[in-house]
Amino acid sequence: MLSSLDITIVAIYAIALFGLAQWVSREKPGHEKDASDYFLAGKSLPWWAIGASLIAANISAEQIIGMSGSGYAIGLAIASYEWMAAITLILVGKFLLPVFLKTGIYTMPQFLEQRYDHRVRTVMASFWLGVYVFVNLTSILWLGALAINTVAGVDLTLGLVLLGLFAVSYSLYGGLKAVALTDIVQVVLLVAGGLMIAVILLEKVSGGTGVLNGFVTLMDTVPDRFDMILAKDHPHYMSLPGISVLIGGMWVMNVSYWGFNQYIIQRALAAKSVSEAQKGIAFAAFLKLLMPLIVVLPGIAMFALNADLATPDQAYPSAMALLPTGIKGLVFAALLAAIVSSLASMCNSISTIFTVDLLPSMVSKDWLDRNLVFSGRLTALVAMAIAMAAAQPLLGNFDQAFQYIQEFTGFFTPGIVAIFLLGMFWGKTTATGALLAAVGSAVLSLAMKLLLPALPFIDRVGIVFLLCVAIAVVWSLARPQPQPGYIEPSGVSFATSTGFNAAAVVVTCILAFFYVTWW
Repeated sequence: MLSSLDITIVAIYAIALFGLAQWVSREKPGHEKDASDYFLAGKSLPWWAIGASLIAANISAEQIIGMSGSGYAIGLAIASYEWMAAITLILVGKFLLPVFLKTGIYTMPQFLEQRYDHRVRTVMASFWLGVYVFVNLTSILWLGALAINTVAGVDLTLGLVLLGLFAVSYSLYGGLKAVALTDIVQVVLLVAGGLMIAVILLEKVSGGTGVLNGFVTLMDTVPDRFDMILAKDHPHYMSLPGISVLIGGMWVMNVSYWGFNQYIIQRALAAKSVSEAQKGIAFAAFLKLLMPLIVVLPGIAMFALNADLATPDQAYPSAMALLPTGIKGLVFAALLAAIVSSLASMCNSISTIFTVDLLPSMVSKDWLDRNLVFSGRLTALVAMAIAMAAAQPLLGNFDQAFQYIQEFTGFFTPGIVAIFLLGMFWGKTTATGALLAAVGSAVLSLAMKLLLPALPFIDRVGIVFLLCVAIAVVWSLARPQPQPGYIEPSGVSFATSTGFNAAAVVVTCILAFFYVTWW
């Protein structure tokens, strides 16, 4: 439970964040927020805000508690999700961002209409809206409420409502600008709190002889928790199937999440320029290299300190219980920062997709032009209300809600990656071919899950992706059509700055060192 000092620290954090959000949301006298201001921060975000916001949007309660739990149960191998994301970000910055920014889009479905047709845009916008509201937003709310219930004893329903209202209160007026600029504070708090808990746990492991000794002791005490590539006889091989983690379906999952996910890529779309977006991406890649220290190492340390926890997901809350007064409040504030920044980011993305991609077909252009920002704010508010009402009925009966969510979204991920990559780099891909790939992704994923239950989830994602590409290619060749929306790669500059190239080399070398060391 939290002491009075801890509660005071959390209260100061909440008040300061709300005040900062209102301050950065100010506009010059006489200027009223337009769509670009609200949804893309006036396309003025600097690289450091983009990088910080990408990480803040990504890290939430399910990741901190869930990955710490996986660190407890599996070990360092779960860090592949973080470390491979770093190299994925570099590739997104190099090859995908220049195409998106050249089109001047606000949303991912908008790109699909420019490249294919309105059918593809509407289908994918409707899909994303449903998933964001009923899967992602509800999961962040519910798992966040569970986290603060475990740590602070706050009633689940009350915690859920408080999280939702707080996230909306500081982000509703300012839109993406308020979210992205406050994310800088959120990330600083997240990293500081995470490093504090890692340091304290390593000190306990070492018996007070230092952090470095604690890490060495940890590797000596539980060497099996430092295997990056799991053997087939490993009890968690189905979750992380050996070498295919590096060369298989995880690439598809990462490219989908970091490259084609409105929730994430919207920050880069709001950059001042392509080079500024790429610098932000590179900054985020370096932060991803750091994340296992915050979200995985505490779980491994807790296994060394107490291997008898009832469930792995108790690892992080149990670690927090070991923290001294004051530090516990700071770490709890960091946990709240991760939750509310993800909630605010998700709400902003939901409002952007609904307002930009779906609402124009429902109302007149004149009305929409006058009420675009209002519609975005109302959509965010309604989405949060729906998610708060639906969170417990949808997820309350699941013991491992996050795993179910991953499985659900994994049905569609292969098709999404296929239609975007083909649309960007193969000019013959047709709209109907893209739609067949999208539908085929769900059908094939379900069929393989039922017919091949022993096939690891990540391997299934990789196989379905290849099949979706084949479907789109075969149909497009069999029924060719003119593709006026296709942007020739030759018309896009993929040249990157010396700084970005140097960052890419450093990230790659660090990753190579990690995998060679703990293979």
